[in-house]
Amino acid sequence: MASARTTGTTGTTARPTGARPHHPRTGTARPARARDWAEIQERMLVPLYEAVYDRLEVGPASSVLGLGCRSGLALLLAAGRGAQVAGQEPRDELRELAHDRRLRVCAGPRTSAAVARSAHSLVTVFEQLPGAADAGPVVAEAARLTLPGGHVVLAAWGPPERCESAPVLDVARRMAGRTTARDPFELSAPGALEDLLAPAGLRPAGSGRVSCPFAYADLDSAVRGLLSTGLFEPAEEFSGASLVAKELEEVLQPYLRADGSVRMENLFRYLVAERSR
Repeated sequence: MASARTTGTTGTTARPTGARPHHPRTGTARPARARDWAEIQERMLVPLYEAVYDRLEVGPASSVLGLGCRSGLALLLAAGRGAQVAGQEPRDELRELAHDRRLRVCAGPRTSAAVARSAHSLVTVFEQLPGAADAGPVVAEAARLTLPGGHVVLAAWGPPERCESAPVLDVARRMAGRTTARDPFELSAPGALEDLLAPAGLRPAGSGRVSCPFAYADLDSAVRGLLSTGLFEPAEEFSGASLVAKELEEVLQPYLRADGSVRMENLFRYLVAERSR
C-alpha cells in the first residue's frame, strides 16, 4: 500500500471577518455537483468497495443495503456479484442518478416503509460518516436494518498523515468561518469507529485499510470532483464558491503532474461489525 507524503498548502486566501457575507446557496448547483460525483469522484472509492465485498464474500446469497449510497456505484458492484441491493440517499439529485442506474433507492425510512422494514445481511456506510453531524444515529440506523448475525461496515479516512488529500480537505475547515463544518478526519483517530458500535448493539468483527488514490485528468476535474463530495458546502456558503474553488486550485498544485493530471495517494479504513441482537 503506497504511503503518502505530507504536504502543506501553497496558496493563501484572505478569510472573511466580521459579519457573514451573503453568497448564493450551493443548493442551486446541486444537480451539476451530483453529476460530478457520479462521473468524476465516485470511482475513487472503488478499491474500498471491492475490498469489503471480497472480505465478506458478497454474492447471490447476500442482501446489501447502502446507507447514504449517493448515486449507487457501490450497489452496482454488489449487484454485479449477484447480490440483492437497495439503498437510502436523502439528496434528490443523487437519488435520481441511482434510479437512472435502475437501483432501488429511497430517501429514507420515512419515505419507504418497505425498505425500512426489511433487514439485510450487510449494511454499508461508505460515504456518510465523514460529513455526518452525529455519527451515532447513522450507525444505530444501520444496525436496525441488519439481520441478527449480519454485518455493518463503517468507513472513514485513514490517518491524515497517510492521506495526501488532508491539506486539500483542510480548505473546507479554514474557509467555513464559524459555521458547523465537520472535520473529515474526526473518525480517523484510533478507536473512534469502534466507539460507535456498542451503543448500537454491534460488536467488532474485523477491520482493514485500503489505498484509494484520488486521480483526475486535470485540475478542473480535481476541483469539481472534490467539491462534489459535499464536504466544502459550509465553506462555500460562508466564503463564496469562487473563492473556495480558487483556494482548491492553489492547494492542489503540489499534486499536479507534468501531463496536467492530478494524483493524491490516500488511505481509507473500514470496520466490520456484527449485529449481536
